[in-house]
Amino acid sequence: MLFKDQLEFVSQHIKKNKLRVFMTVLAATMGCAFLIVLASIGFGVQDMMRSEILEDQAITEVEVYGNEGVIDYEEIKNIDSVGAVVQRASIDVETIFKLEDRTIFGNSKLTNFKEETNSNLSLSEGRMPKDSNEIIVGYHFAENLWTEQERTTWEDGAAEDGEIPKGYEESILGKEVTLAMKPYGQEDTFPEQWTFTIVGVTKQPAKDWIVDKIVLMDESWTETLMASYTANVAEVPEEVLYTETKVFTASLEDVKATTDELKEMGYSVYSVSEQLEQLDVFFMAFKIGLIFVGTIAVLISSIGIFNTMTMAVTERTREIGVMKAIGASPKLIRRLFLMESAWIGIIGTVLAVIISYVVSYLANLVLPIVVGMALEEESIAGMNLTFSLIPWQLVAIASCISIGVAMISGWRPAKKATKIDVIQALRQEL
Repeated sequence: MLFKDQLEFVSQHIKKNKLRVFMTVLAATMGCAFLIVLASIGFGVQDMMRSEILEDQAITEVEVYGNEGVIDYEEIKNIDSVGAVVQRASIDVETIFKLEDRTIFGNSKLTNFKEETNSNLSLSEGRMPKDSNEIIVGYHFAENLWTEQERTTWEDGAAEDGEIPKGYEESILGKEVTLAMKPYGQEDTFPEQWTFTIVGVTKQPAKDWIVDKIVLMDESWTETLMASYTANVAEVPEEVLYTETKVFTASLEDVKATTDELKEMGYSVYSVSEQLEQLDVFFMAFKIGLIFVGTIAVLISSIGIFNTMTMAVTERTREIGVMKAIGASPKLIRRLFLMESAWIGIIGTVLAVIISYVVSYLANLVLPIVVGMALEEESIAGMNLTFSLIPWQLVAIASCISIGVAMISGWRPAKKATKIDVIQALRQEL
């Protein structure tokens, strides 16, 4: 029998029992769709969390912590894959920056601007400093420059409708600010003050809730500021200068190797690659669990396929006997019934994939709105949240499971059909 004739044979018998076959296909579709949609939640949440991590941290950044705070700067610089080593130091005092009649309690850091440039520090406007008296400020520095009246009104809660003061609304570039320092918890500032020119503004943070008020100053000011501190503080603690070290690799591919090498040197490190690796391990187990649960639904639908194929064999006993009588081999008969069960599995899988993509799209469209309404957060509704993601690998795995289970379900009835006795089959009444 030609393959074309085999297809025609299968098609004719499917058309004879449309309702039964339809219900069987529906069960296979629901089982496969449940598997894909359920597993897509794992893929969607993983993708959303990976995106959150990569937005929060530079992908080529490695944070380094030395034993007892000791870090060999030159040793790290000699690593081939390291592009820049940024060390930002801060003195344990409150820094106050003043512009005209406005002030801000800034987060000042002493740094090497050459290394900052090598690390590809992003600016929203302006340029990198060329002189020791030039500084870079955070994206929200200007809007947090408040007058004393604005600050008092805000702190007392007397602002109209809780509106935050707008701060300095002109361009901050080229403006001169005065730096003063004072110990935390005290009112009087040190008598020494210094003037700096703002030449750059950092890039806007990826998260709307992050307020960036940082001030980056040239590290050459370390000795001057420390001298002022020791001259004005009666008891100088052992640790006054706190340093954070960040290593920037040439590319994302170098992060893992650099992290491992720094660990071998005895440093404690943290990088986005380690966080992503831990995240991937967790979600691998999570997705396997979801696929396992979804597979159970597919196995339940296989019961319907088994019953349908068993009834098909019983109903066609005489027909099978005739086929055997005219020379049809057991292999051909088995193939015909396996083709029928495979057809049910394929149609069910195709419909399941289509339904799954529709459900996934609607979930990503509607759920952020529902969650935003439930939490009364309008910002959530506008966020790009991924609750469901269907990669081609998931479709391939689900299709193999669904079609494989369908064929396995039809194997037993197909084998039974090959063992039907010709004489007994021919004697059976139509």
